[in-house]
Amino acid sequence: MRWIWIDRFIDFQPMKSATAIKNVSLAEEHLHDHWDAYPVMPFSLMIEGMAQTGGILVGHARDFKEKVILAKIGLAEIDELVLPGDQLKYHTEITHISEAAAAIEGVISKNGREIGRVELIFSHIDRNVSGRDFGKGNFVFTDQFRRLLAPFTRGPIS
Repeated sequence: MRWIWIDRFIDFQPMKSATAIKNVSLAEEHLHDHWDAYPVMPFSLMIEGMAQTGGILVGHARDFKEKVILAKIGLAEIDELVLPGDQLKYHTEITHISEAAAAIEGVISKNGREIGRVELIFSHIDRNVSGRDFGKGNFVFTDQFRRLLAPFTRGPIS
């Protein structure tokens, strides 16, 4: 099973930008793994939510033909704790895309107010310089991820 750290896209502009939301709920097990008396959303999972939002945007730009993985966190600044009942919004824009890689910049908002900025670099691992073969199947963009885009596409997502 793969963890999805976004609930749905609220805007998707192919090759340009994407915005997703995540409603933080006390029903999520990971909130209880930190401080029992004070459950918070870990910053690392907010960065992963941004990586999933940006990664799907980058994958879509290449028609999901390549495996896109997070290669580097260039910047990650988050200034506030996120608690159950809060809503996160991840807005990301592509700043660079090529055969080998892509970069995004993003803003994390909590309940409508900006609380963080993230810059991420993704690798298209099928185009890696080592020559390693990662197989034909796309283990990154599963149907679980592609269903998130359903409201923004017509017909089945290939």
